[in-house]
Amino acid sequence: MFCSKSPSKLAEIDRQLVKLLGERIAAMADSPDEIDSKTLKTELARAGVPEFVWRSLLTSAAAAATITQSDQLTFSKTDSPKRVTLIGGTGKMGLFFADQLIDAGHRVKLMGRDDWDDAEVFLGNADLVMVCVPTDQAVSVIEKAAPFLRQTTALTDIISIKAPILEAMLTHHSGPVIGLHPMFGPGTRSFLSQNVVVCPGRKVSAFDWLLKLIERNGGKLRTSSAAEHDQMMATVQGIRHFMTFGLGVFLATEDVDVARSLELSSPLYRLAIATASRFFAQSSSLSLEIMIGSEQSRRILQRLSTTYAQLASAASCNDLECLKSAFETAHQTFQTVMPHSRQETDYLIESLSVFLAASKVEPLEVNGQQESIQWSRPVDRIVS
Repeated sequence: MFCSKSPSKLAEIDRQLVKLLGERIAAMADSPDEIDSKTLKTELARAGVPEFVWRSLLTSAAAAATITQSDQLTFSKTDSPKRVTLIGGTGKMGLFFADQLIDAGHRVKLMGRDDWDDAEVFLGNADLVMVCVPTDQAVSVIEKAAPFLRQTTALTDIISIKAPILEAMLTHHSGPVIGLHPMFGPGTRSFLSQNVVVCPGRKVSAFDWLLKLIERNGGKLRTSSAAEHDQMMATVQGIRHFMTFGLGVFLATEDVDVARSLELSSPLYRLAIATASRFFAQSSSLSLEIMIGSEQSRRILQRLSTTYAQLASAASCNDLECLKSAFETAHQTFQTVMPHSRQETDYLIESLSVFLAASKVEPLEVNGQQESIQWSRPVDRIVS
């Protein structure tokens, strides 16, 4: 341990910090004024607090202030709990939504592949049914579930391809329907600043309570038609996954010592390797489904490979003018997002540096033993 303070002293300091942070977050909406920068630097130096600690604290407090305090920070429960069934809800994303719904006070059931004999119990009295299964199983699951649903039951999904799934829900269920696509992975801990695409289907107002829950917890709802969604996902997901996939396969083919490369790397390279490592740690079937699961994705990947081949040819021929022209064209495309993107990546780099420094100092200890941090709590298979 690097700190000489006793555990009881540290606990008391932590309690004071929590109290002051709560006051700071509550006051931000009424009084955005901050201490003068020159005075701040003097105060930080006097207290022995590095500037990056203060910046990180303010950023986190500002993020917390964007969430409705009565719903998120005080964990209040709804006065009108809904009966919710998640089909395939034992997967990571299904469990994430189960956590969010349970925390809000709703009654959640998780329905697995072995529960169809009890489908009436799981589906017959549900206010909301959410389909959380792999894409290749979705249509058949919707067809199988539909006869058990009441006409007033709201039906939705969280699958990454929307047009055929939304069509299946509208065809087989006469009640309220929307398609949802959470634009984040299972490692995410909350909806904070996360995009959730909403593809309207029928009687969308029946989902107001669910959409408001997402917004209250910091989520950003983005409305899109199913056709636009699927076309855009070929770029947003298909290309990104393929580029990460290609980088990882190339490094493996070249037999690069990835761990050694990190010792000689820049922060941006480290982020790229972290992204690739995260990618290859997940299910190959899910990643491949996202890359080639739609005709739009397959076509756009072919065009991407053509672009790479053209650039590689120019590079091998030392055609500097061709590469400069391509660079300038891309520069114009990214110009509108450059300032904000620079701020975001600067923050990512600084946060990564802080995380790496902290990880070398002191691991998490629980009951005197080192443990890894567990962000997801277990969810009972049926919560009523």
